[in-house]
Amino acid sequence: MSHDEGHLMSTSEKLVRMANQIAAFFHSKPREQGIAGVAEHINNFWEPRMRRQLFEMLDSGGEGFNELVVAAAPHIKRPGAPEGAGFSVGGANTETAAASQK
Repeated sequence: MSHDEGHLMSTSEKLVRMANQIAAFFHSKPREQGIAGVAEHINNFWEPRMRRQLFEMLDSGGEGFNELVVAAAPHIKRPGAPEGAGFSVGGANTETAAASQK
C-alpha cells in the first residue's frame, strides 16, 4: 500500500492536475500554439467556477502550475464575481435591499 493511497485529492489539487495535463499535451506544439491551445481548452471546457478558482490560485502565486498554464493565463477569460457575492443586508444583495426600500 502506498502512502498516498488514502490521500483524498483536494479540489485545488485536482484543478492543478487537470490544468497541468492540458499543458503537458500542448508542450509538443510550438510555444505560442501551446499557450493558445491551453487557453482555448480552458475557455471552452471549464465552467466559470473552475476558472475563478484557477485565477485565485494563480493570483496567490500559482504554486504547482506548469509554466505553460501560467503563460496562458492572460488569454483565459477571467470570470466576474459569483452571483450574490456583493455586500449583503439581512441575506439579500444590495440591489434587492435598495429595491425593497423604494
